[in-house]
Amino acid sequence: MEQKSKFVEQALILSNQALSSDVYRMVVQSPQIAHDSLPGQFVMIRLSDKLDPLLRRPLSIAGADPQKGTLTLIYRVIGRGTQQMAAAQTGASLDVMGPLGRGFDLSASRLLLVGGGIGLAPLLFVAERCCPRPVEVLAGGRTKDELFWTELFRDSCQSIHVTTDDGSLGVCGTCADALPALLANGRYEGVLTCGPRPMMKQVAALAKAAGIRTQVSMEEHMACGVGACLACTCGAADGGSRQVCKDGPVFWAEEVDWS
Repeated sequence: MEQKSKFVEQALILSNQALSSDVYRMVVQSPQIAHDSLPGQFVMIRLSDKLDPLLRRPLSIAGADPQKGTLTLIYRVIGRGTQQMAAAQTGASLDVMGPLGRGFDLSASRLLLVGGGIGLAPLLFVAERCCPRPVEVLAGGRTKDELFWTELFRDSCQSIHVTTDDGSLGVCGTCADALPALLANGRYEGVLTCGPRPMMKQVAALAKAAGIRTQVSMEEHMACGVGACLACTCGAADGGSRQVCKDGPVFWAEEVDWS
């Protein structure tokens, strides 16, 4: 897991496309950050020069092209900051700070990516960076309408496995329900997961039982993104605490106090 220096750039919005009713994909021109970004890292963004909202918004990096100098951000509209992002037009600028945090260790030769909902965004960057190495993804959503992710992963993953809460596509249930059958084939050397905390806890336990180490990308609330405010502190297995923005957001599963 690595961490690189951070930059602040005025990034030009190249596109801002709706993927579903409340999820958007934005591509911005941000040469320095795109050059240094690693899968699992994040950026802190601000749209308004009036500091409204006051705090930057943390977003996982869903892709980076160092040659083109572009960053891809996939986000769900949940508040004023992301509402501003969804309304932003091509040609507008975005204040971006990053890349921040520690990314995934991609040294395992065959990875299984397990993500639920918007937690699939950083895993998309993993798949793209690992290609053409063999990578598979297990993607979970509430309904088939949320599984637009299958198209996004199609060119970078060898196999795509799907679950939906209502059974409208793939296995009926959560990622944890489909995971045991996948792990039973014994072909994975590492599991990377991001999504709801209960799901990641289950994924980590199942992978451990199968003898596979797991990396988790934590999604604690962040305010500053650089370790100054302590808002994103979480418990560690050694009895201490860690700051998700600075010490993570990626951790080995055994480092986390899941209680």
